[in-house]
Amino acid sequence: MSIHHSETPVSNFLRTIIENDLSADRFEGKRWAGVPGPAAVQEKGAKDPARIRTRFPPEPNGYLHIGHAKSIIINFGLARDYGGLCHLRFDDTNPEKEDQEYVDTIQDSVKWLGFDWENKDKNYCNLYFASDYFEYMYEFAIALIKNGDAYIDQQSPEEMRQTRGTLTEPGIDSPWRNRPIEESLTLFQEMREGKHPNGSMALRAKINMQSPNINMRDPVIYRIRHASHHRTGDKWSIYPMYTYAHPIEDALEGITHSFCTLEFEDQRPFYDWLLAKLSELGLLRHPLPHQYEFSRLNIKHIVTSKRKLLQLVNEGFVNGWDDPRMPTIVGLRRRGYTPASLRLFVERLGVSKSDSHIDYSVLEQALRDDLDPIAPRAVAVLDPIKLVITNLPEDYEEACFAPINPHQPEAGRREFPLTRELWIERDDFREDPPKKYFRLFPGNTVRLKYAYVVRCTGFVKNEQGKVTEVHVEYIPDTKSGTPGSDSVKVKGNITWVSTKYAVPATVNLYDRLFTDPAPDSGDKNFLDYLNPNSLTQVQAWLEPGIDTTAGHQWQFERLGYFIADPDSTKEKPIINRSVTLRDSWV
Repeated sequence: MSIHHSETPVSNFLRTIIENDLSADRFEGKRWAGVPGPAAVQEKGAKDPARIRTRFPPEPNGYLHIGHAKSIIINFGLARDYGGLCHLRFDDTNPEKEDQEYVDTIQDSVKWLGFDWENKDKNYCNLYFASDYFEYMYEFAIALIKNGDAYIDQQSPEEMRQTRGTLTEPGIDSPWRNRPIEESLTLFQEMREGKHPNGSMALRAKINMQSPNINMRDPVIYRIRHASHHRTGDKWSIYPMYTYAHPIEDALEGITHSFCTLEFEDQRPFYDWLLAKLSELGLLRHPLPHQYEFSRLNIKHIVTSKRKLLQLVNEGFVNGWDDPRMPTIVGLRRRGYTPASLRLFVERLGVSKSDSHIDYSVLEQALRDDLDPIAPRAVAVLDPIKLVITNLPEDYEEACFAPINPHQPEAGRREFPLTRELWIERDDFREDPPKKYFRLFPGNTVRLKYAYVVRCTGFVKNEQGKVTEVHVEYIPDTKSGTPGSDSVKVKGNITWVSTKYAVPATVNLYDRLFTDPAPDSGDKNFLDYLNPNSLTQVQAWLEPGIDTTAGHQWQFERLGYFIADPDSTKEKPIINRSVTLRDSWV
């Protein structure tokens, strides 16, 4: 059977926080902590008696990657385990980089991982968009201006950077910091009406330009963007910054635990400041959401920067976002990773506040452990060399049998023919074998798996000196599964397929995309470490009778786990290697 979510989840500090809050009845009877907001929020808030609420808030400006998968599994999983709700919320506040394509693929990826807000049997998921709250964010900004907590700054973006200060030097007050409130209100209204060009002014929170935390030095909360939005069209000429929108969205949706990765830790003081201000102004109700941080997922031999992933796609280093070498969820899916394997991977990593770099082999092992009990077996020959059983007649055929899956006897057996001529792996023959080599070489005996023991009697070379045929004689009364089959002892077993009945296929052998374990660390140019052998394409032969249409998965015996590519058909099979049977990187 497949490996699924464990019955007894491993404790971690996020679970401890939730359990302490529940023990203290912090959210008992409080179904929704926000103001009377959009109808969708009101309806969901009224109907869902959630004790806790978490959220996964991607920006729809790219494809999700393995790091997002960790966040999805943690946030949705905690909501499920504690009888709460998790919101899939699109933080669509940056219209120039966002697109409906990304919205669609993100929804598809979340559903594929097992979290579906449209499935009535799974009542711990809901769907939201930040753009539904633009009017509320605008009204809240006006309230901050009126209270003296925000102002319109007409410095250029470059001037703002220069006056922001550094980690060791305080910032410098903007010359517009103390402009009259009514003047800021008028300019903010004009910004909304589209009367000013991009970059000519911005709305900033008025906090403390001398704060040791740079994020508290009057951060910009609204900027002018004359850009069409994928949901609101041309209605808006101003858009909120993520750091301003995020805590408001959490509060409006009644999020109780806002879990995010450690790079947002420095943003928490502004998160708390903004919620406290809006609460003081009577715009938000208690209990207010709280932000907690955990370590992000760092895996060796990959990059997860959206900018760098986009560069790999746009410059043709990979074949799209779903290239099986990419760390995107769609890429992992095409490579053959399963939702259960990714959930198992995240469970094994646990949750902590300590950053660490995980070896890629840990991810691969999770896939092996998930597929081993469930994947049907088959035989493939990736680097073929012909084997001729010289003491069989030309038209000889005999049925051989093997388990579909040795872990599932009830699945039955598969049948395939033994003929005089077979394909075997080139590595299974050596003219001059090294020590402890137990496969075919002149004079040695091996077992053809599921068939007979054979003795190597010779071989044929072409003009270039390359071995093209291996000749053997089979030994009668040694067929696997028959009485006396073990009368001849051998140390080697080799797999094979009939040259007459084998199915030709294109097989993509994928490996790590980068040779360096940290290709984008420091001042490295990650493109310098692209692995030239990350994709090897071979023409292979497959066991007859297997279904090579898209999505079918197997363990090819002695080779690894493979999946039929989305472009694969019965007539033209295209097979992707998901992972080898053992970690062979070193």
